[in-house]
Amino acid sequence: MLDWNTIDTVLLDMDGTLLDLHFDSHFWLEHLPRRYCELHRLDEALQADLKARIISESGTLNWYSLDYWSRELELDVVALKREVQHLIGYRHEAEDFLAWLRDQPQRVVLATNADRHGIDLKFALTGMGDYFDAVVSSADLGHAKEEQAFWHKLNEIEPFDPARTLFIDDNPQVLESAHTYGIAHLLGVRQPDSKRPARDFERVHGLDGFAVLTEGAGPEVANAGVSSDGEGKEAS
Repeated sequence: MLDWNTIDTVLLDMDGTLLDLHFDSHFWLEHLPRRYCELHRLDEALQADLKARIISESGTLNWYSLDYWSRELELDVVALKREVQHLIGYRHEAEDFLAWLRDQPQRVVLATNADRHGIDLKFALTGMGDYFDAVVSSADLGHAKEEQAFWHKLNEIEPFDPARTLFIDDNPQVLESAHTYGIAHLLGVRQPDSKRPARDFERVHGLDGFAVLTEGAGPEVANAGVSSDGEGKEAS
């Protein structure tokens, strides 16, 4: 069971957790490589090379930095994102969950690897910024969430007790890092991209939808709908 009485802080990821990852998947693996070749008048065959180049930065601050890719590719990456911004949208039940959390006593913090350009774009389109007590980007801290240094620095500027914190993310490497840091309540989003199949997690419970976390009259919410995968760590 997830007992809200044992939780003081809720840390939430953005892309793939609250927002459908389809936008980012489409942009980075399809739209950007295609537009890069078009704008630089390059052969379409080079799209695969650019995809490999992008993926090679996975898990680093460069991977998440729109300024970095704008410099490297000599393109306005933010402007290119706006070309497909109609794909930006909440995941199923995510906004209802945020609205529910806003009325709860827990402190709600967005902890994202997205840089400030990406955050601003998505906040402007979704109004998501109104739901958080604080917003922290890994770019602010100089370390991606995959690194232990992120969690140490986050705790310095936004103090939280790991034993009384819930963290929800879709990235297995990030969840592993949070587990190593000692965050007690971990949930992994099983289908971050609505156009791709769901997947399982080895060390945390997989989350299919947010409604299960809020339903019920009392503070304790049953774990039905939260799937336990492998030797999953208890979510409470």
